[in-house]
Amino acid sequence: MDDARPVLLYDGHCRFCIAQADRLRRWTGDRIHLVSFRDPGVLERYPSITSDACEQAIQLVLPDGRVVTGAEAAARALALRPPFAPLAALYFVPGIRQLVGAAYRLVARNRFRLGGKVCTDETCRLHEPH
Repeated sequence: MDDARPVLLYDGHCRFCIAQADRLRRWTGDRIHLVSFRDPGVLERYPSITSDACEQAIQLVLPDGRVVTGAEAAARALALRPPFAPLAALYFVPGIRQLVGAAYRLVARNRFRLGGKVCTDETCRLHEPH
């Protein structure tokens, strides 16, 4: 990909995830490129990222190849836009990182309950944690 923006991998079968990824893109002023990890060929382009990792949290692939996940990925994406950089910096304050991370994991585990599914019931059952 000739696009030098960080790539945010999100769950394209989750309505809540789609909405939040789009919100993050708007807030970052298009400084990230959104890609559903469920699209064909996506995970093959990022061999260090597993489907299981994507089921647990968003993945932000930085231009240098490093990958950050979950709440940290959201904070780093927000930091790309100067007006949101101070808000993003709060994530790294001791104690806040742990609280935000715990809240993120709770929401991520319940994401299909929050917004529903885009795929059919039959195919979504394959993606839901057991």
